[in-house]
Amino acid sequence: MKFRTLVPYMAAALMLMFVAIFAERLTPFDPYAQNLEAALSPPNVKNILGTDRYGRDVLSRVIVGSQTTLLTSLALLAVMATVGSLIGAVCGFKGGKLDTILMRLSDVFLAFPQMVFAIAAAGALGGGLLNAAAALALIGWTKYARISRSLTLTIRSMPYMDAARMAGSSSTMILFAHVLPNIAGTMLVTAALDIGTIIMELAGLSFLGLGAMPPTAEWGSMMNNGRSMLQTAPWVILAPGSAIFITVATFNLLGDKLRDFMSIQR
Repeated sequence: MKFRTLVPYMAAALMLMFVAIFAERLTPFDPYAQNLEAALSPPNVKNILGTDRYGRDVLSRVIVGSQTTLLTSLALLAVMATVGSLIGAVCGFKGGKLDTILMRLSDVFLAFPQMVFAIAAAGALGGGLLNAAAALALIGWTKYARISRSLTLTIRSMPYMDAARMAGSSSTMILFAHVLPNIAGTMLVTAALDIGTIIMELAGLSFLGLGAMPPTAEWGSMMNNGRSMLQTAPWVILAPGSAIFITVATFNLLGDKLRDFMSIQR
């Protein structure tokens, strides 16, 4: 599989990230400006995706919602993957009581369905976007820790590890110079495959009222606000729902292609 096969998917993902980063400059209208006279207007020349119950432009809110949903999901994933991979690498490399304690802790978290645990944790924390992200991170790191530990145990027995020790390298130097770089590819592919899942889970918590709070533009929250108008004003819920579908599909396809590319390179 050649690298050029990844280009279309990377371009689509970068385009979505570009929209999220520069969302405030790309919106045709103020996403929070209310105009009750134009409430629930169907899609038209002025408001391409119509307006919601408060007369706010749906397209503008979907664009700004990408900043909340996508960038928060990517930041959350970066934290989970980094922390989980580092914990797993340290446990696998050092072993001992630290390995036993942290792995048993991960077993406790893995005993719960991830979304159910996140709902309970977000509810206990009081809701809100940051609390929802914290609830997902609280259980999400365990997957990366497990994979990282397994890879580290394999790498630890390699001959070049003995050579590094004989050369006088410290454990910390070996960990950061030899172990982490060798597991980075696998962890990157794992994270790429998880982007869509994180977006869905974060939007799901917001849909349940445990994530972003009104009037913040966030795709899951927008779907929750428009669910009662599915028959009378379907564009209010279909627009953010389509944005979630397109974004999740794009990153899932990118993750699949990246996994295939990395497996062939090995």
